[in-house]
Amino acid sequence: MAFNKKNMAKGADNSLTGKLNQLVEGTEITGNITSDSNFRIDGKINGTLNIKGKLVLGTNGFIDGEVNCENAEIEGSFNGVLNVKSFLSLRSTAKLTGDIYTQKIAVEPGATFTGNCVMGEKKPSINSTVLQKEEVLA
Repeated sequence: MAFNKKNMAKGADNSLTGKLNQLVEGTEITGNITSDSNFRIDGKINGTLNIKGKLVLGTNGFIDGEVNCENAEIEGSFNGVLNVKSFLSLRSTAKLTGDIYTQKIAVEPGATFTGNCVMGEKKPSINSTVLQKEEVLA
């Protein structure tokens, strides 16, 4: 199957045009994935993804784990921690449970999100979170 800009969501990094990894529906992976290009997921992943490009999670796609990427468009189900450096789009079919860290976010009507969202800041370290809790208790 040939891929072009229509196969990925709008706004894909132009330097990565033509470079696309795809996990098709019916395929399941458990483990860690690292990619220097865009990634479209229509199957299931349980693990950690480190994507230098854009992540597109299709309507039938499912991720359980942690994702680190430049941009993301979520149409399917996600459970875990989502770290998006630039822009996150939650489409109307998105079902997200977990924590989001991003600079910008767009949420379409119909999308569901249960968890925490931090915008414009880097993900806090475990030590700073523990210190904040200890300060409140003192």
